[in-house]
Amino acid sequence: MADTLRIASWNINSVRFRLAIVEEFLRSATPDILCLQETKAADSEFPAATFRALGYPHIELHGQRMHHGVAIVSRLPLADVTRHGWQANGEARHIGVRLPGGLRLDNVYIPAGGDIPDREQNPKFGQKLDFIDRMTEWSAQSVGPALLVGDFNIAPLECDVWSHKQLLDVVSHTPVEVAALDRLQQANQWVDLGRRFTPPPERLYTWWSYRAKDWQASDRGRRLDHMWATPDVAAVATAHRVVEAARSWDKPSDHIPLVTEFAL
Repeated sequence: MADTLRIASWNINSVRFRLAIVEEFLRSATPDILCLQETKAADSEFPAATFRALGYPHIELHGQRMHHGVAIVSRLPLADVTRHGWQANGEARHIGVRLPGGLRLDNVYIPAGGDIPDREQNPKFGQKLDFIDRMTEWSAQSVGPALLVGDFNIAPLECDVWSHKQLLDVVSHTPVEVAALDRLQQANQWVDLGRRFTPPPERLYTWWSYRAKDWQASDRGRRLDHMWATPDVAAVATAHRVVEAARSWDKPSDHIPLVTEFAL
């Protein structure tokens, strides 16, 4: 394994539709590993040949036609593949692998949870909370060096959203979701790499709605995408950044990529 390991994560919102900007990102950021969420492609439809041609021959998929889906593409060999069913309904929302040297890498796409933050009125919100609870049980049993990345669909801190006051009752920033995410984090003492390198209250967003005519002018962002590491892995993280420019690329995702470098 190289002395420096660069891992990226991106909710691409359809890997086939946005393949051109994925190629642009891989060429410019040169990650060793890219974790994708919301690929919206069955495994047989995933554009694996493109990734292999770009130097990423190791590909593990948990896809679903038109919905959800996660993938890991890598320059390095991937082993011990797992696909957890934390949604408990067949949705493809997790894939995990082990890297050379023993690091565990888990890529997750937590459900958005609908529009109403009440599990009685909105079953999707309850499913989201149950998903996180199942992840928390898994996390408490995890051992060894690990990295957990993906679209968590929760902006936990007041400074992780453009207006804490206006979003308190909006799904993704409600107190009940934040509390659930905190329990998940504490279950394995995960270190939030985004906020380790960009301490609060500094601005740090990873998502802007398509509804905004000019996303930069309004800047109504939220930090929904995360990279968490066990303390031993966080100790060797040397850099973390978000690629905000990607939100303006041709046919952009509403999310942007995250990139972390590790000295291994």
